[in-house]
Formats: sequence, structure tokens, C-alpha cells
Amino acid sequence: MKKYISYIYVILSAVCWGFIGFSNRLLTGAGVSLGNRVFIRNFGTLLVLTVVFGLFHRQVFRIRWKHLPIFLGSGLISILLLSIVYFKCQTMCSLSVAAVLLYLAPSFVVIFSAVLWKTPLTKRKVIALVVSLLGCVMVSDVLGGDTTASWTGIGLGVLSGLCYASYTVFAHYGLARYESYTMIYWTFLVAGLGSIFFTDFKTLPLAFSGTQGIVGTCGVVIVATVLPYIFYTKGLEGVESGRASIIGVFITANKVKGIRCALLDNPMSARLTREHNDTNMMALGAAVTGEMLALEIVDVWLDTAFSGVERHQRRIDKMMAYEHD
Repeated sequence: MKKYISYIYVILSAVCWGFIGFSNRLLTGAGVSLGNRVFIRNFGTLLVLTVVFGLFHRQVFRIRWKHLPIFLGSGLISILLLSIVYFKCQTMCSLSVAAVLLYLAPSFVVIFSAVLWKTPLTKRKVIALVVSLLGCVMVSDVLGGDTTASWTGIGLGVLSGLCYASYTVFAHYGLARYESYTMIYWTFLVAGLGSIFFTDFKTLPLAFSGTQGIVGTCGVVIVATVLPYIFYTKGLEGVESGRASIIGVFITANKVKGIRCALLDNPMSARLTREHNDTNMMALGAAVTGEMLALEIVDVWLDTAFSGVERHQRRIDKMMAYEHD
């Protein structure tokens, strides 16, 4: 994916995400409780994703259970907790203040990146953070006086930004092992099931009893959740990535007779190249692969045996036949 397309995805996610305050206010006006709003957003999104992926992308339903903690973190913290604290914040602050506090998230992301992955904190990033925060302040009319807030609401707003930023952390590890749609689905599977415990099923029909509730439900599920998380996770696939440094090694190695070298950047690819192609060499990029991820890739590659399936062996035989042409 070209890098500028990744940034477009991220921008689109922000645009869609902006509708969450409007949709939440519609549901609140329809008499829908906080717990039911959380349920509608997360369980509704789960239902939509299950239908869509069940029809067009069934491979998302398969994961390795040892990776479940990644999705427990993203589902419970990045989605479920975010829904609770942000929706509550909007009842204690103006939408303007809530939005500004939520968009402290980029600052948290930069801090996480610097601490966890040693990403340089450059002047350009600092300037971009300051400009983006000032932009949120100006467009939200905080300076114009729309600043209704309480200290509790401000604390919840800051926490919402922290939860929002945590998705980048969990997605970093999830996307190293699975495609973006798998990351999204299992995150909302956890969040959707978790939201059941906050639901008052007796009053839930209020969300569907009038136009206001129905529009709010569609807005919070489709526009403000399904679309932005698909866009944002797709964008993360290409942002801050680069592979040119290892392509030379990969190409050179495969010119040597008998070598089947795989260019690897995630454990899932490591497993599949061993099972399907019986690779006997791997290429990793030190500049684009963190130490812990590189160690996991190596472990998976070494621990995985060739499947021995006939169609895989035929494929290998065809590849190796080129050496004799």
C-alpha cells in the first residue's frame, strides 16, 4: 500500500469518528441509557461485521488462541472502556470539550511509540501535535465559550484519549500477526460480548421506537464505528512502514541454487512460508522490524515444519524446476 493512501485512510477514519458525538446525543435524547448506548455501539458493530465478514471474508474468524490477549486488550480497553468513559464524558462536558480531550490521543500515541518501539520524537512530530491540538480547540468553539465541563468530566475525557490511543498499541502487535480485518473483528467480538453486562434489555427498545433513536443507532454503529475502525486499521498497515532495506537480500538469496528465501515481517507469514513453501532461509529488516517481533518471527519459522501436502510439494517442484532451465 502506498503511504499516502494510508494517510487518507486515517483521515477518513477521523472524519467518520467525528459523528459519534452527534449520534450519541440523538440516542441520549431518545431516552437510551449509558449502558444501552455502549451495547448498541459495540454489539451492533459486532453483528454488522459478523454478517459482512461471514459473506465476504471468512478467514477473519480464525486466530491462534495464544494471541487472544491482544484482542482482549483492544476490545476491553480500546473499545469497551472508551465507549463508557467517552459517552459519560459527553454528558458531563460540552461536545466541544469532550472532542478536544479525546484528541489528546495522538500525543499518547507518540509517547507510546517512543517508549515501546523507540520511535524518534522529532521536532516535526511535536509541531504536528501542537498544530492538531490547536486545530481541535479552534474548530470545536472552545475559545468561543462552549466550555461546559466538570473536573470529573475532564478526567473522563483524558481517559478516553488514552483508551483511543491504546488501540494503536494493540493494533501494532495484532497487525504483525493478522490482516487488518481480523484485528477489527476480534476486537469488536470482545467488546460486543463485554457490553452485554452493561445492558438493560427492558429499556433497550427505546432506541428503535422513533426516528431519532433509529438514526442515532445507525450513526453510532455504521458511520461512527464500523467505517472509522476499518479505515484506521487499514491505514495502520502502511503508516511508518518500509521494506526496501531487505528486498536486496531477498532477491540475491533466491538467485543461489537450492535457496528458497522468504521476506518476512510477521509471524503469520513465517508460518505459512514454512508450511506451504518449505522455505529454508528468511530475510528480516533490522530498521523496520523490532527486536521482540523479529525474535517471534524467527521462533515461529524455526518451529514450523513443511506440511507435506501434495499440492504444496507440486508448487515447490515447479519453483525449483526453474533452476534447471
